[in-house]
Amino acid sequence: MSLVNEFWPYLVLILVGFLPNEVWRVLGLVFARGLDEDSQVILWVRGVATAILAGVVAKLIVSPSGALLTVPLSVRVAAAAAGLIAFLLIRRSVFAGVLVGEAVLIGGGLVAGP
Repeated sequence: MSLVNEFWPYLVLILVGFLPNEVWRVLGLVFARGLDEDSQVILWVRGVATAILAGVVAKLIVSPSGALLTVPLSVRVAAAAAGLIAFLLIRRSVFAGVLVGEAVLIGGGLVAGP
């Protein structure tokens, strides 16, 4: 019983946070099956999703919260630029871009620290 008491927050997180989102993802897959990938609707949705992601990244760089506040703006911008360059140079690999960006962010944060 102590195991249940110890892990109940994770169970609540899965039931309330993860599963309700997964329902919408599955429904999206079901309804998008017959759509043409190059249709105007899909291109618009892709553009909106890209714009939202760019806005979130810009907000994290320009006005971060939490532990990211301790990292100077110049390091955050350099990490984003390094990640983008790595993405472009290493066969458009998202993994490489994230890895290089994180390495620059962590290294720069340690060097320039508070």
